[in-house]
Amino acid sequence: MVVRQESRPGSGADASPPEFQEAVATMRDATLRPEIFCEEMPAPQRIAPYAAALSADVTVDGTDVGTGRIILLHDPAGNDAWDGTFRCVAYARAEIELDMITDPLLADVGWTWLTEALASHGAGYTAVSGTVTRVATESFGGMSDEEGAAQLEIRASWTPLAATPGGGLDVGPHVEAWGELLCTAVGLPPVPDGVTVMPGRRGQRGSGR
Repeated sequence: MVVRQESRPGSGADASPPEFQEAVATMRDATLRPEIFCEEMPAPQRIAPYAAALSADVTVDGTDVGTGRIILLHDPAGNDAWDGTFRCVAYARAEIELDMITDPLLADVGWTWLTEALASHGAGYTAVSGTVTRVATESFGGMSDEEGAAQLEIRASWTPLAATPGGGLDVGPHVEAWGELLCTAVGLPPVPDGVTVMPGRRGQRGSGR
């Protein structure tokens, strides 16, 4: 999988700091479940001097049931709001059963999916924040025969921590936690302990999609 790196106009991708290049390399090495199709996407250029991004779709029985993206931001000068020089920004959206939309605990559970995924992958972090949004769609008039639909959207950002003081940043566990969040949100069962996860599909989709 090739992870696209972006930098602000005038800096040039080749001018990105070694620590950012190394962190992006760990994004590339992350292992995701086979239900996840992951590919590069353009990264935002106005939030931080350097950025890299991935997008993903979760497919079950040939149907896309979830989508998301994760962005790695880097500002060598540091950012007070981040409490560090790196920041992960993640988004996940999943189709859910319509009757789940009224569950008062749904938002809390959705946020727990994220924090538990980070913990289970050993992805150290600080300064986490985000939102959980539920959306219900119902059709009327000429479209009244269409079934209602519901979606859950999770948006979050956090500052990834190096595994050891002075060590390089390994973003792989954060990407893998994001992948687990996507799969949990769409209702896929967790991978049993002791079972090796086969890497998901990487690269470009065919022209037919």
